[in-house]
Amino acid sequence: MAVNDALKARMNELDLTQVELAERMNDVIHTLTGTRGKVSARTIHNLMYGQTSWPHSKQRAALEVVFGCPASELGFTPRTRAPVIEPRKTDVHCRAFTTTASGLALGAAVPVRADTRRRVGASDIQRLHAKFAQIITSDHRQGGRLTIETQALALAGEALGLLQRGSASQRIQNAVYATAASFTSSAMWAAIDGRRFDAAQRHFDRASSLAGMSGDLTIQFRIWSHAGSLYRHLGRPVDALAANDAARRLSITRRDPLFAALGHARHAAIHGIQGDIGAIHRTLGLAQEAFDRAQQDEPRPVWMTAFFDRAELHSLATAAHLSARDYATAEAHAHRSLAALRPELERTRAITTARLCRAQLGQDDLDPAVRTAMAIPEATLTHPRVLGLLIGFTNTLHRQAPTSTQTRLWDAYAQQHLRRTP
Repeated sequence: MAVNDALKARMNELDLTQVELAERMNDVIHTLTGTRGKVSARTIHNLMYGQTSWPHSKQRAALEVVFGCPASELGFTPRTRAPVIEPRKTDVHCRAFTTTASGLALGAAVPVRADTRRRVGASDIQRLHAKFAQIITSDHRQGGRLTIETQALALAGEALGLLQRGSASQRIQNAVYATAASFTSSAMWAAIDGRRFDAAQRHFDRASSLAGMSGDLTIQFRIWSHAGSLYRHLGRPVDALAANDAARRLSITRRDPLFAALGHARHAAIHGIQGDIGAIHRTLGLAQEAFDRAQQDEPRPVWMTAFFDRAELHSLATAAHLSARDYATAEAHAHRSLAALRPELERTRAITTARLCRAQLGQDDLDPAVRTAMAIPEATLTHPRVLGLLIGFTNTLHRQAPTSTQTRLWDAYAQQHLRRTP
């Protein structure tokens, strides 16, 4: 039985099992066609051991996306003598998860008659971005909800569907991929925010592939920055620092100091879970310096302008110092964040307030801590991150002052207002 050594070598490079490769291919097929693929471990076995010498179009396109090269470089030979079109490779700043893709991947979609294809233009992109702005607004008002994640993925499918049903210039094609990557990245963030970490990892894999196709550095920054946040929330600081470094190394951070500021501030939050106070101060200093250099009126993607400002800078500083148990500094940053926070960012206000009460409790200020916790709007108490912070607050309060008046007051409040949370 002949072994496809080229395919096997590529799988070893990415440390993929047959099952894992099948799952990635199914994800790619879903991204391109809107329907999840039916690739199985048996399919991969047949590809590896010669039973399938030339995969059918959807499988071939999925392989090319996963490995970032044409099928001819994976040990497969066309059944006919028709020339193999080599794809345009896109440089992607990434590690193992990110792949490049070729224009051939589009050919895997459901074929459309040439005389019925319409031209995809900038107006189609603008229409999608208008819908995207609504998702961003909903995300920052509510956050973490499965409906936001689902809506974002549906928009990503709608964006890719434009390329299946119509023709487009290379510039528009890249813009569509960037738009789909943005939507998928929003789904990833909604999953992170809602503590659905397995789903977030799947969205990361898909979003990074789409971002690679687009060549858009701003969306590549967002995706790798989100990956850093994902691993921070999972308590994996080494992976978090590596992912966030991938974002910080992108040239967009040199061209636009606001991107550099966000990268540095999120790096500080990761250093917080390591308890490295020196690194926190150093990276927050870099973040503040970059933020002060940034031109605030410069055109930027809506996902950036919707949330990142001085209040968010202080919010990330709060998270960093709270994780490092530098409670007094965390409290100071929390007050500054809340004072500068835009009123529509309801979720951020609730999370920052929950961090503030934890910082106050860390300084044994029981009465202010309980009053702060009780000031969090009831509508935001179901948010997974807010609820998690308040559960930690409750446990700490019981350890520090189990019989105090403040503990009894909080327990009565929590029993009434937190019992309905999922």
